Amino acid sequence: MIEIPANFMARKKGVEKTPDNFKKLCYAFPYKPWNGKVIGEHNGAQFYTIGQRKGLNIGGYAEPLFVLATDINRNIIYVGEGKSHPGLYRPGLFVPKEDTHWIRPDLEIPVGEEKDFLFRIRYRQPLEKGRMYMREEGLYVIFEEEQRGITAGQFVAWYTDDEQIGSGVIE
Repeated sequence: MIEIPANFMARKKGVEKTPDNFKKLCYAFPYKPWNGKVIGEHNGAQFYTIGQRKGLNIGGYAEPLFVLATDINRNIIYVGEGKSHPGLYRPGLFVPKEDTHWIRPDLEIPVGEEKDFLFRIRYRQPLEKGRMYMREEGLYVIFEEEQRGITAGQFVAWYTDDEQIGSGVIE
């Protein structure tokens, strides 16, 4: 288990929300072991998810530790202190074309277009404002406010008012 200091994340902030930066904005930060310090052991990275707090069994901190990322291949969990750690938040996400499902195909956005929707990335989460950008490879979502715990393999759903329009698997 490796702790990533909050000040390490300062360099990921300040990236403009432009199409040229979608990949920087929409993918998890690629942590490396040398980005932090080893603070403990665990029972397998595959058993943890981004944003998880319970089960880390590391004490002695002013605030709880949260999972920022996992590296299954190296069996590493990256953690940060406090629920406001910048590593928990991302401004956007990406859904590959093959993992996109439109419930209302009549409202599907053509490639090259963009549209505002309301989005949900967690069960019972309030709807969050954002803009969808349709590209050949899939769709990018950039939120008005950074979202906590965006996790690859989980779903995002998009709505107009209270009607769900579509969903997709986050990459």
